[in-house]
Amino acid sequence: MRALIACCAFLAAVPPLPAQKVLTPEALVGLHRVGDLALSPDGRHLLFTLRTVDLAGNRSRAQVWRLPLDEPGAKPVPLGDGSQPVWLPGSHAYAVTTADGIVCRPLGEGPVVEVPVPGGAANLLWSPTGEHFAYTRSVAVDRPVTEQHPDLPLAKARAYDDLMVRHWDQWCDGSYSHLFVQPYTGGGGARDLLAGERVHTPLPPFGGREQIAWSPDGKELCYTARRVPDPEASTDSSLWVVAVGGGEHRCLTEGMPGYDQDPVYSPDGRWIAFGSMERAGFEADRLRLMLHDRRRGTNHELLPDLDASVHDVQWARDSQRLFFTVEVEGTTQVYSATLQERRAVPVTAGRHALSGLQVAADGKTVYALRATMERPAEVVAIDVGSGAITALTDANGPAFAGLALPQVEAEWFDAADGAKVHAWIVRPPGFDPERRYPFVLYCQGGPQSMVGQGFSFRWNFHLMAARGYVVAAVNRRGLPGFGQAWNDAISRDWGGQAMQDLLAVADAMQARPYIDRARSAAVGASFGGYTVYWLMGNAGDRFACMIAHCGVFHLESMYGATEELFFVNWDLGGPYWRGDELAAAYRRFSPHRYVANWRTPLLVIHGERDYRVPYDQGLQAFTAAQVQGVPSRLLVFPDEGHWVLQPQNGVLWQREFFAWLDRWCGPRQGK
Repeated sequence: MRALIACCAFLAAVPPLPAQKVLTPEALVGLHRVGDLALSPDGRHLLFTLRTVDLAGNRSRAQVWRLPLDEPGAKPVPLGDGSQPVWLPGSHAYAVTTADGIVCRPLGEGPVVEVPVPGGAANLLWSPTGEHFAYTRSVAVDRPVTEQHPDLPLAKARAYDDLMVRHWDQWCDGSYSHLFVQPYTGGGGARDLLAGERVHTPLPPFGGREQIAWSPDGKELCYTARRVPDPEASTDSSLWVVAVGGGEHRCLTEGMPGYDQDPVYSPDGRWIAFGSMERAGFEADRLRLMLHDRRRGTNHELLPDLDASVHDVQWARDSQRLFFTVEVEGTTQVYSATLQERRAVPVTAGRHALSGLQVAADGKTVYALRATMERPAEVVAIDVGSGAITALTDANGPAFAGLALPQVEAEWFDAADGAKVHAWIVRPPGFDPERRYPFVLYCQGGPQSMVGQGFSFRWNFHLMAARGYVVAAVNRRGLPGFGQAWNDAISRDWGGQAMQDLLAVADAMQARPYIDRARSAAVGASFGGYTVYWLMGNAGDRFACMIAHCGVFHLESMYGATEELFFVNWDLGGPYWRGDELAAAYRRFSPHRYVANWRTPLLVIHGERDYRVPYDQGLQAFTAAQVQGVPSRLLVFPDEGHWVLQPQNGVLWQREFFAWLDRWCGPRQGK
């Protein structure tokens, strides 16, 4: 592999901090976010995006940068605004999406081509032949009820005839994300390949262009869609292929009832690799690596013995080897497998999370994004033979140059049933074992979402440690990365063993001499918020305060108000009225049943546009605390959903979070 030298301090927008400063909420939001890798066909250039937040303007800006790979020591070069860069085949030009459409730019001299797209384009993909490009945009399919009453121009109403009335953070308005194809040369307008259909591709809200793919000959597209009569109650997405000129849409995964997604054609056109979940209705099932044989029209699993989910699949140029990522005990590693051996082989190891894979033509180097709990993602090169990782960017180097970092270690704890529970223990910068520190038990959401080595701009353990807290982030029962049986253990047992795992770690940590038990807190969001409400009534006097963000408080009302019913059908067992045993389970596990035990000061945070865990859950919890005389505070974001996304809201969130934490738990010094 050509020697690659880290490109340091190539950005000046994030000023360096004085020596031994610690991370603050304002500095956190000011960090750059690196993403969207795109390797040029000749392997000489790597594009990536850099998103920078303008806190005063309450907005962010995305720019495309180019990293020259054939010039050792070369620094990244800014190319202009845009997102989702893609290379145009057979040229040194690239394209990006903007708010107004698509812009094609040459690397050197040449004309800039702008393609207007009403409402803006997303998920841009160029055909391998260069003749067409594909993208998605929102299309109005259903007629609003107000249009049916033109004599009432000031009326505001929505009308629905099925249960998919809202999704995550928005009411369904009759618009759908459709797939378009347009010739790049020779004229001709855009063709809506899903015209008139009440179908989305990619799947909202998390799906991106990884759910759509061109065939190597540019004659067809394969995409992910869910054509079922009850999308609110089904995970049955399928892979579909359609010719570039339109026509019949053919299903490749007939009879496969779970999520089928993320198609990737092999370079020789023989195979389509994709991810598939076997069990219908289970959104956190093992994501199997499947191969569709285009000659025979059959599907088979490549790695049936791998007890883990496979993500970010990429082919090597020879069409015989695949690279992918796997969650492993709180980390995310690169693995590979060949069509002949059908065995998952680790390529990397270490305390990090790797994503965004781009495979070099010779298969000897993989480019990726690497993140840890201490630092956000940067671009790296991975030597496939040795697993050695070389940093290629240092976008946040100036900000971290004088920053004191926390200590992060993995530990294993004894659970009540004899199992071992993994947790990340994050200690403050300059940790002194002779001192006593306040303690935070972090309760993960999901409920099936690994506590890994990512860098969160909300639940940031680096920031918590910088404020003087020791953090235990626990991979309790129900989280991936520890085998599918461990992952499955949370379903229909929300208040069971997972809660005991958390309490076992809390008790073990509070017994350590450097932890001040009287200054302990429990915090979490979503299922982590549920956990906090559960612990409010079932953890005794272990905690001095708690913080719940968008948490589930009342299971029966949650079932009636959430939007994706397949989630509660699987994880809770179905509607609470369907039998005495199920009704009893709802009563046993619902935090509202234990309100009489509440004594711990509680901060409730909720987004008003959260339709996954509707904000009345937070209101009910706050009411219960207030009526009980429990010290409590309610923080509501009217324009946020399940997550806090706007920059100034994010800083306010952090300030309120730490104000509550510091009020009850710190930051006193002690021996």
